[in-house]
Formats: sequence, C-alpha cells, structure tokens
Amino acid sequence: MTFETLGVIAPILKALEAEGYKNPTPIQEQSIPILLKGKDLLGCAQTGTGKTAAFAIPIIQHLYQNKKSDKGRRKVKALIVTPTRELALQIGESFTTYGKFTGIKNTVIFGGVKQLAQTQALLRGVDVLIATPGRLLDLIDQGYISLKDVEFSVLDEADHMLDMGFIHDIKKIIRKLPSKRQSLFFSATMPTEIVALSQKILGNPEKVTINPEQTTADKVKQAVYYVSKSNKTNLLKHLLQTEVFGSVLIFSRTKHGADRIVRLLGKAQIKAVAIHGNKSQAARQRALESFKNGEVSILVATDIAARGIDVEELSYVINYDLPNIPETYIHRIGRTGRANLSGIALSFCDGEERSYLKDIQKLIDQEIPIISDQPFEDDGTFVPSKKQGQQHRRPQHKSSKPSHSSNRNYGGSGGRKKNRNNSKPKARRSFSKKKD
Repeated sequence: MTFETLGVIAPILKALEAEGYKNPTPIQEQSIPILLKGKDLLGCAQTGTGKTAAFAIPIIQHLYQNKKSDKGRRKVKALIVTPTRELALQIGESFTTYGKFTGIKNTVIFGGVKQLAQTQALLRGVDVLIATPGRLLDLIDQGYISLKDVEFSVLDEADHMLDMGFIHDIKKIIRKLPSKRQSLFFSATMPTEIVALSQKILGNPEKVTINPEQTTADKVKQAVYYVSKSNKTNLLKHLLQTEVFGSVLIFSRTKHGADRIVRLLGKAQIKAVAIHGNKSQAARQRALESFKNGEVSILVATDIAARGIDVEELSYVINYDLPNIPETYIHRIGRTGRANLSGIALSFCDGEERSYLKDIQKLIDQEIPIISDQPFEDDGTFVPSKKQGQQHRRPQHKSSKPSHSSNRNYGGSGGRKKNRNNSKPKARRSFSKKKD
C-alpha cells in the first residue's frame, strides 16, 4: 500500500516523498480513504501511530481542491483542537510539512504567551487553525476568530481533554461550529464521558481502532528493574553514570517528582531539564528545544506535558514511575523505536507499583523481562515468581557489531515467547549505542 493508491494528490505526495514517507501506517491506511469521501470519523488511537498525518493529509487535500480565487482575507476552514501547547505546535509543523506545495496556510494559537503574534497571524488570514481550548475561546470572545466558515473540525486527544478539565470548554466550542461540517474525533481510550461527547460531535461516523498491541513499536525492547521507592533515584544515577545512553526521556508521575529528579541528578553533575504544566510556555519551549537539538540529552516529563514531544532518534524511555493506567505505558514506550530505529524502554517498579506492572503485562500480553544484575535490589516487599525470577541482560540497541544477545527476547513485538535458556548470562557493563 502506498499514499498514491490511497488517492492522495500529487502536491502532497511530493511533500511526503521529500520527508521520506513511502508507506502509510495502519491508521493512515484506514482513515485517509474515509476522510477523502467526506465522512465523519471516530478514531481510537494514540499519539505515535501516525494519526496526525491521517487527518492532516485529507484536510489539506480537500482545502486545496476546493480553493477559490477569492481575493479577500482567508477564512478559517479547518479547526483542530488539542489539549497541550506542545501537541498543537507539532500538529502545526505537520500541516506545514504536508501542505508546503499546496499554498494552504495554518497557524497555531495557545495560552501562556502574549497574544499579539497570534492575533496578527489571524488578521492576515489562515486556512487551518490549530488551537488549545482556553486561548481559542478567549480570542473568539475578543472577536479575532470566527468559526462560521469551518468545514472540517478535529478534536484530538479527547481523553486528555477530559483529564485536564477542558470538557466544558469543548462543549462551548462545539456550539459555535456550523452544523454542516466534517467532524473527526480521536481518543486513545473511550471512557463513558468521551463516548457521550463523541456522540454530540459526530453524525454517523466511520470507526477506526488501532489496538494497543499495534501501537507498541515492534523494535522497542522492554525491561523492568525491581527497586524500592527510596532507591529509584540512586538506580537512575547509577545507570546514567555507568552506561552509555543516547537521548533519554524519563517519565515522572507528578510535576513535583519531575523537578525533584532534575534537582537530584544535578547534584550528581548529570544535566537534565524538566517539562510539565507548572512551567511557563517559554521555559517549556526552551527545555524541549535544548533536548531536540542535543544540548541536553535527558528530559524529564509528566505524561500530559509529554503530549506532542516528537524527537527523532529517541534512544531510551525510562519509566521512573510506572503509570497506573496501562494504556499510558504503551503511549510512553511508543515514543522510542519509531521509523526504522531501535528503541529501549526501561521501567522502575517499587512495591506499590506491582499491580500496575501486572495490569500492563496483561494489556500487552507479554512478560516484561526483569534485570536482576543491578546494585539496588528490591526492598524485599515483593518476591518474584519462579517464572519471573530469571535474570536478563540489559537490552541493547542494534549496532553494526554483532549482538551477543540476538537470540534473546526482551519484550518487543514477540514478547510472548518465553526465554528457555537456563544459563545465567554475564552482566554487561554498558549499553551499545547506535551512532547517529
């Protein structure tokens, strides 16, 4: 399957080819034909599946094919509403990339910064508006934005809209939209409130579901460390000081926890930056840019703040805290191992998180290998089963050198296969690193 066989037009194909995109992902393959026919869509899929292109490409194509030669100011024809600033910016970059040979203009608006640059862009006219809910309603109230000409509306990351308390804002926005429009609704999970909201937005939608097992990158190798809560930071410092890492994204469950990790790493002369909701927009952007351009190789983030982080060649994800929602784990580890790159996801599991790990393994239908050859053993509150008690080497990135552990499974796409080698492997003292 290619983008051309999906019916994508030449200017967009040219842009995709320039970016090296040849074959659509499952959600793109299923969604693009539906959206090109003008039907509403209910998509259950997570970030990292390629869903931005799945809705951006058809919207750009419709706008390009329906362009009029009006000399007046461009009017907002497509509205994409998303929960975070980072995700809004990423979606804006995608529209710019895919539409660069079409003349379709987009702009991004979000809170936490002065509005002048955003209002000036709006006054110049845009075809596609990507917005966070609060700033969108604010600029509508000020008269800078009218939604009466919107033909395409997208609600992205709906479940996180709910988590962040945006549902009332979303309902206000919906009431301002024309009844005649094509509507798209995406959510990683479908709790009752989200299903009810989708029914208010969509007519008789086509449904596309990308299962969590499909969203886990095939090349992500997984492993878990049993470690007491008090020793998590010690283990993290030990790994960062003794192993060879590339770029590392560390997940903390709380904003305070993210700041604490950065502070304690700093005391050990390990430079890291944090990104979370209590940081100003300028601070978040500086932290993200320094991570993307390689000035800092360690980024500590909360789940919501990490929405929209799209870093090429991200080597490692470390779950400092295991998430209490198993689908969140899949979303986290999907940030590495993208495209044709290998990736590694390491998780720290303390006594209170055993049930979380059990739920995660049940969801992905895999046993995540345990790393036992580490100096900060579990505090004894948990006794692994005989099956889980086997020791494993730390997973390694693929490199040009032959891998001595190539015959072992570390919980990637084939994680259901059990390791039946009873010999105890020698501990490796460093991760092998793929050269950029």
